[in-house]
Amino acid sequence: MKKLLARWLDSDVGYSFRHSPVAILAAVIAFICIFCSVFAGWIAPHNPFDLATLELSDASLPPAWSAGGTTKYLLGTDDQGRDILSALMYGARISLIVGAASVVLSMLIGVVLGLISGFAGNWIDAFLMRLCDVVASFPAILVALLIAGVGRALFPDSHEGVAFGVLILSIALAGSAGWVQYARTVRGSTLVERNKEYVQAARVTGVAPLRIMLRHVLPNVMGPVMVLATIQVATAIITEATLSFLGVGVPPTSPSLGTLISIGNKYLFAGEWWITIFPGLMLVLIALSVNLLGDWLRDALNPRLR
Repeated sequence: MKKLLARWLDSDVGYSFRHSPVAILAAVIAFICIFCSVFAGWIAPHNPFDLATLELSDASLPPAWSAGGTTKYLLGTDDQGRDILSALMYGARISLIVGAASVVLSMLIGVVLGLISGFAGNWIDAFLMRLCDVVASFPAILVALLIAGVGRALFPDSHEGVAFGVLILSIALAGSAGWVQYARTVRGSTLVERNKEYVQAARVTGVAPLRIMLRHVLPNVMGPVMVLATIQVATAIITEATLSFLGVGVPPTSPSLGTLISIGNKYLFAGEWWITIFPGLMLVLIALSVNLLGDWLRDALNPRLR
C-alpha cells in the first residue's frame, strides 16, 4: 500500500496534487465528510433515528454557543430532539451512497451506449445520438421527479431497498445530468480512437469487434469518463437532496441531507435556523469539495496544461 501511494505521489498526477493547495484542501474536506458519514455509527454522539433515545424535552435546543444551548448537543437539536450533529453524519452517509450508486449506474449505461455508438457508426450511431438529444431536452429534475413519483405510486408500501433503488434509477436516468453526458463523451473519444493504427491493426488480424472495444478502445477513453464521474457525484448528491426536499426522495425513516433541510425549513422563520442551516452547509461542503477535486483532476489529466 505504501509503495502504491509513493508511486502515485511520484507520478504526474501525484505531482500536480502535491503542488495544488486547492486540491489538497478539497481532498481533506471530502475525506472528513466521507469518514464521518461512513463511521457515523461509531463516532456520532447520538443515534438520531433511534426513537427510544429521543427526548422531547430536548427539542429545538440551539447550538452550544448560543443562549440556552448545551454541550450535549453541539449543533443543537430539531423539533423532535434529534442531535443535529449526529443527524448530519447519518444523513450525509445516505446522500453519498445514493449519489455514488447513481453515478456508477449512469456511467455504466453511458459508457456502453457511447462505445457502441462511436464504434458501430451508421444508423446505430444516429439512433443513439438522437435518443440522447431527446432525453437531454427534458429538465433533469423533471425526469427524476417523474421516475421517482411513478416508482412511489407503483410501490407505495415497498421495502426501503426498493425505494432507494427507484431513487438511484431516477437520478441515473435524469436527462443531461445522468447517462447522456457519459454517452456523448465516450462516443466522441471512440470516434477518434477507432481510426488509429492500433485499432486498424487489430481489425486486420481478425480480432472481434467486442474485444477491440473492451480491450483496446475502452481503456483509452476512460480518462474523461473518470473526470466526468467525479464532477457528477456532486450533481447526483444535489439532485438527491432536491428530490428528498420535495418529498419524493429517500424514505422518511432514513432521512438524507435533503430531508433534514426540508424539515428545518418549516422552522426557519420561527428563529430555529440551525435545523436547516447546518444540513445546508454540509451539502455545500460536500458538493464544493467534490467539484474542486473534479476540476483539479481534469487539469491534471490534460497534457496541454502540464
